Amino acid sequence: MDSLAFYLLLLVSLTAVANPTVASATTIGVTYSTPRSISGSELLFSPERIAEKVVSMKIPAVRLLDSDPAMLRAFADTNVSLFISVPNPLVPLLASNRSLATAWVNRHVAPFYPRTNISIISVGNDVTSDSPDVSPFLLPAMENVHGSLRDLGIHKIPVSTTLYFFNILPAIFFPSAARFQQPKGEDTIRPILQFLERTNSSFLLNLHPYNVYESSFIVPFGHVIFDESPLCFIDDYPARLRYRNSFDMMVDAVITSMAAMGHKDLPLIVAETGWPSSGVETFSEEDLTLVYSEMFLRGLLAHLRSGSGTPLRKEGLLAVYVFELVEEEAKGMRNSGLLHHKVQL
Repeated sequence: MDSLAFYLLLLVSLTAVANPTVASATTIGVTYSTPRSISGSELLFSPERIAEKVVSMKIPAVRLLDSDPAMLRAFADTNVSLFISVPNPLVPLLASNRSLATAWVNRHVAPFYPRTNISIISVGNDVTSDSPDVSPFLLPAMENVHGSLRDLGIHKIPVSTTLYFFNILPAIFFPSAARFQQPKGEDTIRPILQFLERTNSSFLLNLHPYNVYESSFIVPFGHVIFDESPLCFIDDYPARLRYRNSFDMMVDAVITSMAAMGHKDLPLIVAETGWPSSGVETFSEEDLTLVYSEMFLRGLLAHLRSGSGTPLRKEGLLAVYVFELVEEEAKGMRNSGLLHHKVQL
């Protein structure tokens, strides 16, 4: 099957995302990385064709990893909500120079908004794991992008940054006792939380439950793939809470950590989640199957649509984006999300 067929299969898989059987306050979207030719100079798929297919499948939200202007233009007048990002290498530059932040906004936002429904801007993606570490530049860059938007009269697009769960939280047992890892918590996360509260933005998180299973002997496999068996649960004894899946445990660990810093009501968006089906060398081969990946995705979507939220946040998350990679298998990267599934959800 060629690359376009794979991607169309992804879109078909998501048909039910926009047509849940139970009402849910959580927006369910998909991450899209704009695939290019081997030379890297040409788009493999027409942005207009991709936008048309997304609209026809009634997918409500898309996270664009590279914020390609052609893709932004293609989604004009579609009402599809777009989550766009500032690339990590630009973070120090935008932090040091307000005019560069304004130039980025003038290229990636101003020509398209409001005809293109840009819902949020993430300044960087998991920059705390980059080398060299550019996390000290995160807040100044966020402030400059936010200020540049306001200078242009754009007041409804919030600015945030996307962090990776295991880079900010060393453990999740128990969620009620979770705290952000130090000194990163005080030096980096607390000022960011204050900025998000002040600007009415959301905390963005990359969250993969399979990492919990991989790194812990305590969590049963069924817990990470939303097994609904009556005996598949983990109790948070100090808080007298019961968790029937690892996704909720991870979310509530973040909520508890934010609450410990005085920001318990800050909206939370899971910017990336999924299950690997190949290419992760540290993960047991017997778990890297399309069957388990499909089980995880089915369980995740059913849980989000149920409207039950988490034990600590009954209203649920603001949004969740299913992670996928297009044209990356040949490069030895993992395949998550719905890319290779014949899933009729």
